[in-house]
Amino acid sequence: MLAACGEREPNPRGVDHDETLLSLSATGEAEAVPDEAFIELGVNSYAASARAAQAANTDKIEAIVEALADLGVAAKDTQTRNLSLQKIEYGANKGRYQASNILRVRLRDAPRAGEAVTRATEAGANVLGGPTLRIADPEKANRGAYIAAYRAARTRAEAYAEAAGMEISRVLAIRDGGQFGGGYPPPYPMPEQAMDAAARTAAPVPVAPPPPPSIRPGTTLTRVSVQVDFALEPK
Repeated sequence: MLAACGEREPNPRGVDHDETLLSLSATGEAEAVPDEAFIELGVNSYAASARAAQAANTDKIEAIVEALADLGVAAKDTQTRNLSLQKIEYGANKGRYQASNILRVRLRDAPRAGEAVTRATEAGANVLGGPTLRIADPEKANRGAYIAAYRAARTRAEAYAEAAGMEISRVLAIRDGGQFGGGYPPPYPMPEQAMDAAARTAAPVPVAPPPPPSIRPGTTLTRVSVQVDFALEPK
């Protein structure tokens, strides 16, 4: 009987004896404009010998890198993703050698991706993949989603509390539920694109360089979830 009159054991859920636990999950969304782009640029070169194919390929890749450097692309933002050298056993180039080199290029100014493609193509690139648009600082961009998720949980908790004749006394725990349904996918390697057989053998026709392709960044939607534990008390 004396023990019953003493202080109660603390509730493992964190609430006091006169409080009620309310655990809620909520989501929040935020939109941001991608500010960087990843593209795949490369060269397929053909020659009668492996050495000649590789030499031609190397010269073109160096010209592409130089053209990108003139655009302001730093060396650290250009990465080799694939190298191959093989003898062709079929088609119009049967018996010749094909050398391939694919570069992954990071453009820290997404709208300039189109200009980068044009300059690389003029320098000799004949393989293209992308762009993959991404947000450079996702945590900063997603801050609004985190705030919206918590506010949604708080608003719902206030509604429950009012309906029960109670009020929120304190927040016991906040647990991040993670990101889902969109966001910023990481850059991915693009498969080498095969050239049309006629384009491989036809003599190049001089034409005026086309205008840079239009790159429209649009917006990236991020959704996050949060779980919040509230302690409610009678009014």
